Amino acid sequence: QVQLIESGGGLVQAGGSLRLSCAASGRTFSSYAMGWFRQAPGKEREFVAAIAWSGGRIYYAESVKGRFTISGEDAKNTVLLQMNSLKPEDTAVYYCAGARRYYFGAYDSAGKFESWGQGTQVTVSS
Repeated sequence: QVQLIESGGGLVQAGGSLRLSCAASGRTFSSYAMGWFRQAPGKEREFVAAIAWSGGRIYYAESVKGRFTISGEDAKNTVLLQMNSLKPEDTAVYYCAGARRYYFGAYDSAGKFESWGQGTQVTVSS
């Protein structure tokens, strides 16, 4: 069974940085894209960033553009999320996700991802 395992969450002050990592383990995992979503208490899960291996397409939510950077390696089934200039509103559980289907459009919605990690907590204090 394929598992996506996140790491790198924690507590940081506003303006600080964190780097999240996600790696696939288990049986052979192949994806067309990998991404990050987050869910704050009392809110719905929302898209953060994604990278499509074909053509290296990268997508960001407007709220994180210019502050977060996604990168990864298709061959290693790993994806990273470098988060800079963190704000208290970035506080959430962050989930790694993998998409096993090809889409011509953006990988920017949860419905396009089938594999999910268990999440890692990111807390930004003011």
